[in-house]
Amino acid sequence: MFRFLIFCQLFVISTYGYACKFSNVEFDTNFSGGRLAQCQQVSQDTFLLTLSPENTPINDSPWYSFKVIATQPQTVNIVMQVNDGKHRYQPKISRDGKHWQKQSFTLDNRKMRLSLTASSQATWISGQEIISNADYYHWGKNLADHQIVEQKVIGHSVQERPIYSLAATGKGKEWLVVLGRQHPPELTGALAMFPFTETLLGVSPLALRFRQRFNILVVPNLNPDGVYLGNWRHNANGVDLNRDWKNFQQPEPSAVNDYLTTLVADKQKIAMAVDFHSTHKDIFYSMPHDYGVENPQLVNFWLDALQQAIAGEYPDFQVIQKPGNNPNRGVFKQYIADKYQVHAITYEMGDDTDRGFIDKLAVKAANTLMTTMLATPRQD
Repeated sequence: MFRFLIFCQLFVISTYGYACKFSNVEFDTNFSGGRLAQCQQVSQDTFLLTLSPENTPINDSPWYSFKVIATQPQTVNIVMQVNDGKHRYQPKISRDGKHWQKQSFTLDNRKMRLSLTASSQATWISGQEIISNADYYHWGKNLADHQIVEQKVIGHSVQERPIYSLAATGKGKEWLVVLGRQHPPELTGALAMFPFTETLLGVSPLALRFRQRFNILVVPNLNPDGVYLGNWRHNANGVDLNRDWKNFQQPEPSAVNDYLTTLVADKQKIAMAVDFHSTHKDIFYSMPHDYGVENPQLVNFWLDALQQAIAGEYPDFQVIQKPGNNPNRGVFKQYIADKYQVHAITYEMGDDTDRGFIDKLAVKAANTLMTTMLATPRQD
């Protein structure tokens, strides 16, 4: 009976609310992107953590991010389970929230198990690296401070967080649009968006020539509420933003739509768009070349050039293009093709793709896209 009472004392659901706090160990989610649904202590050093989405139905992309803090150094065994789903993201560990490494784990009957040494100094465990709203803001501000772009607010999210744009404008009237972070956990897409954009905005002769003709609009973080809340996929209204580009019921896509509509009303022209995401593999979802868009072979020529550019260093990598047409789903690339009759592409990086490769591919993708777009007939 005594052992049973002790077990009952240990097998409790934390009553400390958002921070899952026990007598010896705390699981803290009180930071941007932090998320856990429930914590239980099943023994002195073993804890069962449960993941739940913001609402259902939802894409099965269970996100988790938390800090582990112990009152004194000890081994902490963590078991993570997903309510009505299965794990997607392999755990990463960080001692400062900035530098990350893969964390060893096992997966048994949909339960992820890992162990770490915890102390009074916080240890981060997260499904992917953390890129917060503040990180996006400071990245854009740094570019603006160097007079590379103009950073401004083009709208607000459901919870009134600002949606920032970065615009590099020259004398031309054609625009390349870059979009990111519609889906909060898709970090490898974000990791590609940064070097891709920085290459476009660089000082290489190609970039300078490109910006003489093309303007660049970047909306790097369309879902700041979801990023802050650690949502699996949706915004604060529980809506997948990449299904809202037809009816515009949500403020986030509406902000971009309003901005682009104003540009075109001012006799500007949308020329191409790239939307960064993550999935289980590296793939480029495009519009069919015979869909009726301008420069029908633009994406084919671009991705062929990318294949040639990356082959020297990564001969085994194959650029995968999957054309598709989904007119009623409210997807961004479909919206661009239907409203502006130009190509748009969903640039997907694999969840587990090597981070160094993501960077190199993004640089080559930006350079080959600039070369390909410069070869198209001028629209001014």
